[in-house]
Amino acid sequence: MNLKEQIRTVTVMRYILPLREGGSLPALAEADDDFKYVLKFRGAGHGVKMLISELLGGMIAKQLGLNIPEMVFIHLDADFGRTEADEEIQDLLKFSEGLNFGLHYLSGALAYDPSMKVDEQIASKIVWLDAFITNIDRTFKNTNLLWWHNELWVIDNGASFYFHHSWQNFDAAAKTPFKYIKDHVLLPQATMLADADAFAKTKLNDEFFREIVNAIPDEWLQWNDADESHADIRDVYFNFLKTRLEHSEIFLNEAKDARG
Repeated sequence: MNLKEQIRTVTVMRYILPLREGGSLPALAEADDDFKYVLKFRGAGHGVKMLISELLGGMIAKQLGLNIPEMVFIHLDADFGRTEADEEIQDLLKFSEGLNFGLHYLSGALAYDPSMKVDEQIASKIVWLDAFITNIDRTFKNTNLLWWHNELWVIDNGASFYFHHSWQNFDAAAKTPFKYIKDHVLLPQATMLADADAFAKTKLNDEFFREIVNAIPDEWLQWNDADESHADIRDVYFNFLKTRLEHSEIFLNEAKDARG
């Protein structure tokens, strides 16, 4: 079974409430498997590119052994939300018809408090992950980490791979040091960055990168601002990941310098 086949597809049955602390207005929803999910909409913010970031970032986090809620593809029917009274939410639902993205809802989870002590190995892996995928949104202001069952869980990778919003010169983007790592909430506790880099290189490789880019649904690759085919777009993501891993010392040294 390939990675894409391991990701279940569910259908939204009930919109419960918007989670307004998220800039893209995610929602808590119940699906046809009777589980609740944090639903990320293709009609919000940066659209399908945000969903691609969630998918790729989430699968890389999982490959590195980090805790991340189950990821699912979530189908939203065309007539869903017509009875929604809030016009902003109604428009969001309307423009999100089709395949969206979701994370299993961790009932009772608490937002991570930056004053909490984290295992230095885990902190280093998360910092390495975010420097690798260029995630600008795991800061003291917005940690995007949850504490659940006495463990740290990674959520919200939608602000990653920001090169794809300009879609130019991915090779140069792959070799950037990622200066925003200085704002990472776990950087002060990431004392084992070199170990995290060595570990990541035992888990990430071309075969894995090809599998995760092939897991991107075709309907998420229909962009108005790109002339490339689906295969071409997948190749850009693949080559970005491959090049960035090969040159990890660039962002690794930036993170070490930021700690210093």
